[in-house]
Amino acid sequence: MAGAAAFLVVDVAGTGCAVPREAVREILPLPRLWRPPGVPAALAGFFNLGGGAVPVLDLAALFGLSPGADAGRPMIYRHLLLVGEEAPLALLVDRVTDLVTVAQDCVTPVAAGTALNGCVAAEIRLGERLLHGLDVARILLTEERERLDAQTRAAQDRLAEWAA
Repeated sequence: MAGAAAFLVVDVAGTGCAVPREAVREILPLPRLWRPPGVPAALAGFFNLGGGAVPVLDLAALFGLSPGADAGRPMIYRHLLLVGEEAPLALLVDRVTDLVTVAQDCVTPVAAGTALNGCVAAEIRLGERLLHGLDVARILLTEERERLDAQTRAAQDRLAEWAA
């Protein structure tokens, strides 16, 4: 389909969102996380991926959304979207529901300043549904990213202490 884009459709606390397919390296089941004391609520914790500490952001907590209809569902059924090449980051969502190809005329850019840091970059019409098109590079503010990087370095140091 010419002029089309692929998106992963995800549920975040009952809110439909779409993430550009090319932004996601992998979809993972939720592994065991460790969470250092004193970290922000949006940081669900870290997991070990091939010896590297990967931070996990809980999008529902980050966006200030109330738990959705699946709130009683065990966390183990949630999904992670692994994004980023040099500094991997995992986005915790309630579930990935679909991979869709959407015609460009169904993707409407959102006006600048409408969403915090521009993290919602577009409105995506999918049949009768309207999804929030997320820009994963803009999910965190610069200051938040710097703090997350510091937390990740500390988590990596902790992993290194326990390496054989």
